[in-house]
Amino acid sequence: MPLSRIHTNFKNVMNRLILSVILPAMVALYSFGAKPSDNLSMPDNSIVRTDSINSSILQEWRHFTVYLPAGYHSDTTSCYPVLFLLHGFSDTNQSWFCNAPLAAIADQLTEAGEIRPMIIVSPNAGGKPGHDWNGYFNMPGWNYEDFFFNEFMPWFESVYRVCGNKESRAIAGLSMGGGGAASYAQKHPELFGSAYIMSGWVHNEKNTDFIDNSDKVALVRQAVAENSCISYIADADESTLENLRSVKWYIDVGDDDFLLDADIEFFRQMRSKNIACQLRVRDGSHNWLYWTSALYTALPFISRNFR
Repeated sequence: MPLSRIHTNFKNVMNRLILSVILPAMVALYSFGAKPSDNLSMPDNSIVRTDSINSSILQEWRHFTVYLPAGYHSDTTSCYPVLFLLHGFSDTNQSWFCNAPLAAIADQLTEAGEIRPMIIVSPNAGGKPGHDWNGYFNMPGWNYEDFFFNEFMPWFESVYRVCGNKESRAIAGLSMGGGGAASYAQKHPELFGSAYIMSGWVHNEKNTDFIDNSDKVALVRQAVAENSCISYIADADESTLENLRSVKWYIDVGDDDFLLDADIEFFRQMRSKNIACQLRVRDGSHNWLYWTSALYTALPFISRNFR
């Protein structure tokens, strides 16, 4: 057989091998490794993973999703600032990572030098309305606030390399999580250096009618009313107000958001008590398009206030 024909046959065999075996394997490997939840990132890349904690307060396992910045696993001596990022009503711990490209935005801003490498964690306080519990406050059958401060936060900061002080800890959230973030920072200003509220559910009118303790939607509405961030400021004494002034506050809400009026009233209360607070009303509504764009302001704001 002529040498040229042998060479041609060899090339054809190699081409078929590449097309039928090697290329599909490379595509499959890339696709598999590209999924954050698969935790197959190289040590120097950021990682997103979902973990869980067994809560004695809630009497069940609770999931959370955490973003670990690039270098977290290769440098095992450094501690990191942490952002507790709360989801909204009917969402879960995965919502910030599935409905918004949180990890990609954090990577982009870190690589650009606009934010410090930080840990971002989103705990699960929601699910299907009426079926799953929703809410960041204590209510009959669901003492989530006790769980967060007495179990979750201490456990998380002991397992992950968090610096563990006010100057390196922040809280933020959207909608129900925005109200939760505001309320948590109000009640524990010694723990958080900054709070970023997106479209915050910071107030709800109290329901004077009888509430069935099995009505999980009614219970969370009542809990928001009982933990009104607006009333908290209005009723606070001077010592409490002074502690709140140690937190950096930011409110971000769309001009077409149904929570706009409540967020503006919250800002007015803060301002009337000489609590420094930034307010931005941008073009937008109560949706993921708005909250995704908010990350480009929220993460740098939070990073600037880490010490």
